[in-house]
Formats: sequence, C-alpha cells, structure tokens
Amino acid sequence: MEQLIISLLSGAAGGNIAGKLLRNLDLGLLGNSLAGILGGGLGSQILGALFGGGGEAAAGLDIGSIISSVASGGVGGGVLMALIGVVKSMMAK
Repeated sequence: MEQLIISLLSGAAGGNIAGKLLRNLDLGLLGNSLAGILGGGLGSQILGALFGGGGEAAAGLDIGSIISSVASGGVGGGVLMALIGVVKSMMAK
C-alpha cells in the first residue's frame, strides 16, 4: 500500500515537472497533478508487471523498492501528462 502511495505522489510530481518543462503541453496545476497521479499509478503497475516487481508481494520498504516506486511513478506521470497534452493540443486545432 505504501508503494502505491509513493507512486501516486511521485506521479503527481512527475506530471507537474513535465508540465513546466513542456510549456506547450501544460494542463495547469490541477490537470498536471491529476494526469500525473493516474500515470503514476498505471506506470508503477505496468513496470511492476514487466519487471516482476510483484507489487504488494514485495515485503517491506527497502531503498530499492522506494526508488523503483518513485522512478516508475514519476516517469508514468510525466508520460501520461504529455500524452494528454498532445491530444488536447491536437483537438484544439
């Protein structure tokens, strides 16, 4: 459960960082955060399934699992925010 919370929070951070770096895809603070939270959760689940992280089966919060949760959540949040930003900009044309 703790790993999921870490992934969601890092996803929100990743979405906001991506929004600041990619100004033309920025969805605003709330949009970046929501897309990042969703992407963080999805990213951690997908990477956990691909690389055998085991999700809840992994016991404890060692430094490796925390770094993995932060990385997968942050990247997933940033990627999903960018994808939503691209779709939004394409629909606006």
